[in-house]
Amino acid sequence: MDHASILRETSRRLGFDALGIASAEIPAGAEHLRHWLSLSYQGEMSWMARNPELRADPRQYDPKAKTIIVAGVSSRQTTPPLRRGRIAAYAQGSDYHESLRDKLTQLAQQTLALWGAPYRVCVDSSPLMEKPIAAMAGLGWLGKNTLIIHTEHGPWLMLGSLLTSLEITPGIPSQDHCGSCTRCLDACPTQAFPQPYILDARRCLAYLTIEHPGPIPEEFRTRIGDRLFGCDECLEVCPWNRHAQQSRELAFSYVTRPDLTEMLAWNDTRFRREFRGTPIFRLKRSRWLRNICIVLGNIGTAHDLPALTTGCRDADPLVREHAAWAVAQIHARATATMPTTNN
Repeated sequence: MDHASILRETSRRLGFDALGIASAEIPAGAEHLRHWLSLSYQGEMSWMARNPELRADPRQYDPKAKTIIVAGVSSRQTTPPLRRGRIAAYAQGSDYHESLRDKLTQLAQQTLALWGAPYRVCVDSSPLMEKPIAAMAGLGWLGKNTLIIHTEHGPWLMLGSLLTSLEITPGIPSQDHCGSCTRCLDACPTQAFPQPYILDARRCLAYLTIEHPGPIPEEFRTRIGDRLFGCDECLEVCPWNRHAQQSRELAFSYVTRPDLTEMLAWNDTRFRREFRGTPIFRLKRSRWLRNICIVLGNIGTAHDLPALTTGCRDADPLVREHAAWAVAQIHARATATMPTTNN
């Protein structure tokens, strides 16, 4: 078999759901990055604005690279857990970065290393435009929700890459199959897409609950609903989900967590112990408790008031602010539902 066929066969054996190959060159659409940044759509994600030339051109990141191998693992969960507070599918269990990096390393050692080709493993934090490169590699197309959409796995693929100096025949770039569909855009709770294929991260609930470091703007708090971490709304409505199956990757398996009021009482030591090795760990205690307070403000009852009242005295001002907001929201709902008396 040729190199590409061996890579695909090995990747399937290692548990990857998709694999594509692209030449190490500037992907289509990279020229829009500067315009996107000029509109400040990246919000507080300042790293995206650093060295845009490096981010747009993989050859500046690795001058020796000739080929980029992009592999994906589905994160889809078909049976959401019954609990208060939703967590994005990819964050239900342990941190996918480590499992994906391990799989990519095994893939490289069982192929590229045996062929005498140097390689570099890239997972998320590397300055590569993963999704445009994945489309160029034939892994899927960039959907109107700005995610890679695969014909068998929908928009659920988590991506990682291998850069190598070995020249491998690239795949055929994927064609756009979104057509006239706008389900993902229509489903967005905050209208975070100013136009198809463009995301204003500052309005995205995934960004607000994960990346945004400070207080959540009040205009978005009620729209967060019961979302604790991330938002899968624009993924769940995609019609290409009709073929998507439950993820086979154990890293995405659901882990049971305590109720929100119990977690609201955790100190930093307890938070770190419970969430080390998970995507939630990167939030740190303050942002996690901030999110809990918002969810309780949206779905909580009088039974949650003692825990939230304690939160109003928390040492962290971010927690105090959102706990006070949640208390006010619950009281407002209780007042609105009180029966009126006629004199």
